[in-house]
Amino acid sequence: MVQRRGTTAQRLRVAGTFIRIGALNEMQYRMNFFLQVLQSLVALGTAAAVIALVFQYTTQLGGWTPYELLVVLGIHVMLGGVIQAIIQPNMQRLMDDIREGKLDHLLLKPEDAQLLVSVRLFSLWKLVDVVLGLGVVGFAMTGLSEFVGWFEVAGFVLTIGLGAVIIYCFWLIITTGAFWVVRMEQVAELFNGLYQAGRWPTTLYPGWLRVGFTVLVPLAFAITVPAQALTARIGIPMLAMSVGFTALLVAFTRWFWRTGLRNYSGASA
Repeated sequence: MVQRRGTTAQRLRVAGTFIRIGALNEMQYRMNFFLQVLQSLVALGTAAAVIALVFQYTTQLGGWTPYELLVVLGIHVMLGGVIQAIIQPNMQRLMDDIREGKLDHLLLKPEDAQLLVSVRLFSLWKLVDVVLGLGVVGFAMTGLSEFVGWFEVAGFVLTIGLGAVIIYCFWLIITTGAFWVVRMEQVAELFNGLYQAGRWPTTLYPGWLRVGFTVLVPLAFAITVPAQALTARIGIPMLAMSVGFTALLVAFTRWFWRTGLRNYSGASA
């Protein structure tokens, strides 16, 4: 199926329209905001309590101090909010559309199908986790032993953006598999479980598991690298490697998505 491409500005307007509509729909149920705040605070408090419990018996864990691990936790919560707000809802909807043959109406629209399937749903209140995660990172910065300068902050902003892109690409690759495998929900649930491992730096895991969290499930680039950037643990070579890895993953994801589309039969088949 041939897709017509719009300009970048047009794509941004389309994405903004979908996000605005999703936000308006969510604001009809404002009580959900308070429920989300409560749920997020409980989850964050539990995770922070585990870190506090660990450091009752040691001053460092694999070379990471308590405040440095709080940075990792904050990033984990932030990206989790992005996943739940926009990535996961759209990917689950895409899985359903592929399985039920309902993707045709999007493929016939005069805009890139990948963009449309990626932004049509938006859970506004899930962004509470993004705000809480950013607050945890800000608090952790006050206790870091190393001075946080402009280079560290710039590296953090860059890598956290790359991390969001990496997670999106990984989710879309999993979801695109539904063009060949009828039910991919179990694989998506497996990723949700693996994502919980990201609340700890991947450097704490055994070598074989560290490789898995870097290549197969790229939690290292998505979560640990931003934490390392803010805590002055990496330099320009690692930042360049993160950019290169993200670019390759984006290219592969785009190719895999187009290959999947060619295998889509639709409701009329």
